[in-house]
Amino acid sequence: SHIREYQVMLIAFFESIKYVGHLVPLSFMRIYMGYFFFDQALSKAQGDYLVQPMLASSISEWLPQSPAPSWFMDFLENIVVPNWKIFAYSLTYCEFLIGISFLIGFLVRPVGLLGAFLCLVYIYSSGQPAIELHHMNLALFITMIWMGAGRSLGIDYFFYKRQRGIWW
Repeated sequence: SHIREYQVMLIAFFESIKYVGHLVPLSFMRIYMGYFFFDQALSKAQGDYLVQPMLASSISEWLPQSPAPSWFMDFLENIVVPNWKIFAYSLTYCEFLIGISFLIGFLVRPVGLLGAFLCLVYIYSSGQPAIELHHMNLALFITMIWMGAGRSLGIDYFFYKRQRGIWW
């Protein structure tokens, strides 16, 4: 029974190329973004990001020049900086989730919303050299959500075939 289900999923994967072939170039971008976010999370998990207050120091350093709304700056200063460890783990886990989801093409639209939100947070809480990258990632996340990028070369097509909906 389970073997049959896996066969159907594998067939759906290859059918996704035929039926939504126009999304194949977008799927390569999705896979690259998945790799990028997975690599970022892995480097944070293996480095000092989770044990040293790097998040708190970078926010404190950038906050005076941030274009963020005052309520968000207060949130960063009064909540995030003192509790940097919780937020460092949360950011790392979000990046792992985005990376894995985009690599396999599963739940790309809902996870893309998480990624877009994460990019907005990064835009308002990181330094100038990285802002352009976060703007580009935000635009790519919106494109992935709009086009349903997980339907080509991804698991989302298997579910899209069975139950059409906003999440696939």
